Amino acid sequence: MADQIRNSSRKEMLTYSYLLIYIALSSGQIFFNKWVLSSKEINFPYPLGLTLLHMVFSSVICFVLTKVTKIMEVQKGMTLEIYTTSVFPIGAMFAVTLWLGNTAYLYISVSFAQMLKAIMPVVVFALGVAVGLEAMSCSMLLIMSVISFGVLVASYGEININWVGVVYQMGGVVGEALRLIFMEILVKRKGVRLNPISMMFYVSPCSAVCLFVPWIFLEMPKMESWSFRPLVLAFNSLSTFALNLSVFLVIQHTSALTIRVAGVVKDWVVVLLSAILFADTKLSMVTLFGYAIAIGGVAAYNNHKLKKEACDETSAGSKLSTTRTISPPTSASV
Repeated sequence: MADQIRNSSRKEMLTYSYLLIYIALSSGQIFFNKWVLSSKEINFPYPLGLTLLHMVFSSVICFVLTKVTKIMEVQKGMTLEIYTTSVFPIGAMFAVTLWLGNTAYLYISVSFAQMLKAIMPVVVFALGVAVGLEAMSCSMLLIMSVISFGVLVASYGEININWVGVVYQMGGVVGEALRLIFMEILVKRKGVRLNPISMMFYVSPCSAVCLFVPWIFLEMPKMESWSFRPLVLAFNSLSTFALNLSVFLVIQHTSALTIRVAGVVKDWVVVLLSAILFADTKLSMVTLFGYAIAIGGVAAYNNHKLKKEACDETSAGSKLSTTRTISPPTSASV
């Protein structure tokens, strides 16, 4: 009994450790990217180049881990048809999301960018309804209205608003919503489930290719006079990969609900800390009130999605049980 209690306590401590690492790395990476892109010390205002570097670094590390050292394994079953119709679009949308999201940091504060991301469930739901993955209901319409109202109030209360940054950030939100839709199609319609390492192994090279072409025309000519800082960029890329790895660990050791709650906590940490760390961040009471409303709507959306997923799993299990019950008489008649 004592051993069971100790083991249970160790598992809980390990779970909390993974969650804290995820929140710290996720928040830290946002601040790190903002500092690299907009600080005078680094002077690297090239979001496309930074994102491309992250994807190349991730591709190389994944290849080393899975093919050279073989510490981790890539899941089998990937076909050319699945790769071209599902994985490549996911990689392309991931590239767009990171590119536009990082570009937004050049124009708006970290906290306001984070607040605009709260509109994500609305965009995902609207696209899901458009492609037949979601069904419109009164409850979901109410939740979407609450989130939208909260984001509007937060935007109204923003002191230093820059509409160019807003457009970039909303473009990143649409890109992320499309990525999530493509991932849902990959899982639901094609029955492919990849763990995070396998997903990174397949997606990172696609994203790198999609970023490389525009980088040649948009940023490479401007970077000729830039003084290279390899240690800072290498550490930035390494921290990005560590963040992705922490997501892998959190998914392995926690539930979907825990991950969603951790995401909400991380958002609040980023919003509040950015007001302390960056001079361009000024939070008004109206902005915080609006963001609190939006986060309440996001929490309701997460709860609704979890209940729906639980119902789907229960119905799938009951169908399987019914099939197994009916099968023996059918076999006997044959």
